[in-house]
Amino acid sequence: MHMTKFIAVLISIVVCAVLPVPLVCSPQSSPVPALPEKVVIDTDIGDDIDDAFAVALALRSPELQILGITTTFGDTTTRGKLLDRFLAEVGRPDIPVGAGVPTPPKSNFSQRRYAESGRFAKPSHPDAAAFLLDQIRRNPGQITLIAIGPLINIGAAIDQDPATFRKLKCVILMGGSIKRGYGDLGFGTSHPPEPEWNILNDIPSAQKLFAAGVPLFVMPLDATQLKLDEVKRAFLFSQGTPITDALTLLYHQWGQETPTLFDPMTIAFLVNPALCPTQPMHIRVDEKGFTRPDPGPPNAPNPSNAQVCLDSNPDAFFRFLLPRLAAH
Repeated sequence: MHMTKFIAVLISIVVCAVLPVPLVCSPQSSPVPALPEKVVIDTDIGDDIDDAFAVALALRSPELQILGITTTFGDTTTRGKLLDRFLAEVGRPDIPVGAGVPTPPKSNFSQRRYAESGRFAKPSHPDAAAFLLDQIRRNPGQITLIAIGPLINIGAAIDQDPATFRKLKCVILMGGSIKRGYGDLGFGTSHPPEPEWNILNDIPSAQKLFAAGVPLFVMPLDATQLKLDEVKRAFLFSQGTPITDALTLLYHQWGQETPTLFDPMTIAFLVNPALCPTQPMHIRVDEKGFTRPDPGPPNAPNPSNAQVCLDSNPDAFFRFLLPRLAAH
């Protein structure tokens, strides 16, 4: 081989070995530290407690740059006030909060008192769909949307400007039920798939998302029924940090015993994809809200429209989650 060509080949090998391998929606799996991943979180925080844990995990993940958090479903304005207080209490009042169009209440806003205290509440919040689209225009191809509530804002954004929505880097969704329904933890009594809450409460928007042509990573019930047991709660709530104190207060307002941390898996997956390995599937959202695998006929298979995680390791997940949330 000619010496000049040999040197060029050698340089290319070295460069390939050093540069990070681009992975859709999982930059932190690269061997070289990447710039923080730009994210927008869309949440129905205030009903179940897992949304608060997901936001807390995002705040404790230096791999992420939170461009904003938007509220969806029900009393979106009061959800925005909850986030105003939560973010201020933990030292991040700089993060913008957007509010979606209010919808008729269908859920128990268990943490309403925390939101209605008036502490740190901002006088108004920008429209959620408009905020999301504006952020995409400012950062085309760079934003990961974390969807952990009913998909009302996402459907609105797709309706308003589908071309801009397609410039998302990807969407990570907590939603759906592929092989396991609620209460099926992978052992004991099995429960068949069923319509999952985030999909069921805006089926048309879910159908639009799965057809939007944006890389979609789905964390369904199959992989997200992760129980924060008494031992883990005692460890976490005794840390005395601003984040653990806020989570402790919200947990007690939630008023139940053992949280199921569905939503934090979206954040964990983004930072460490090995925690919820995915496989390509074609998912069809039917008119009842079921998320059914639809591979199509053998001679003309349907192309995948999502990467879906069907199983996760709860021990590995909590070994990732708890030290981050407890860190001083």
